[in-house]
This record gives sequence, C-alpha cells and structure tokens, in this order.
Amino acid sequence: MNKTIEELAKRWLKRKPDGLSQVESQVLQSTLERTTISKDTNKAVAFHQTFGDRLADTIARIGGSWSFILAFIAFLILWTSGNVWLLSRDAFDPYPFIFLNLILSMIAALQAPVIMMAQNRQAERDRIDAAHDYEVNLK
Repeated sequence: MNKTIEELAKRWLKRKPDGLSQVESQVLQSTLERTTISKDTNKAVAFHQTFGDRLADTIARIGGSWSFILAFIAFLILWTSGNVWLLSRDAFDPYPFIFLNLILSMIAALQAPVIMMAQNRQAERDRIDAAHDYEVNLK
C-alpha cells in the first residue's frame, strides 16, 4: 500500500497535486508519513505574546469578572455614602463627586483600549484555531 501524494490528491481531493494549497500538501504528506498533524495552538500563540499582550489580557480578564464588578460597586457605594453621610462636613469629594467622575473617566479611558487589544488577540487565536481545525479535518 505504497501511495504517493499524487494518488492521494486524485482520490481524496479530486485534484492534481500542482493545484493543491500548501496546507493540503502538508496534510497529504503527513498522511503518507503516518504522522499526526495536531498541535497545541495555545503554545504557538503564547510564544509570540509580549509583556504588554499578557498584561492587557490579564487586565481584560480581571475587568470582565464578577468579582471586579462587585468590588467596584462596593467601592462606589463606599465613596458616595462616605462623602454624603459620614463626612458631610469634611467631605473630600462632596456631591456631585467631581473627583470620582475624574477617576471613573480615567479608568474608562484606559480600560476600553486594553479590552479592544485583548479582543483583537482573541480573534487572532480564533483564526489560528480555525486554520488548525481545517488541517485536522482535512486529514
């Protein structure tokens, strides 16, 4: 049962070998050599990540968690109640909470681009996974 790439291309893909893409040729070669084509795509993505990429992913993961949301709600309640009731005479940020507004604006200005960077990297991971799935399914 000694087959060639040409025989496999004609039989499985109904095409000549010169019309195959690089991925299809690699899959057929892997089939002939009886080697696996699967690989860990997470390692490939992690290898190319910079410190900024990892930091952005961590910030996006933390900022999108329920624990962060609940802690942030608790912070807002403490800030407003502390300045309205507890420190009504000596409040460091009296109503309408201008300093709190500044802090929230700065957080939003930093968090939005970081989340967008994390989403772009996730889209890249998805493209790599889809290409790998295509190779595995082709085999």
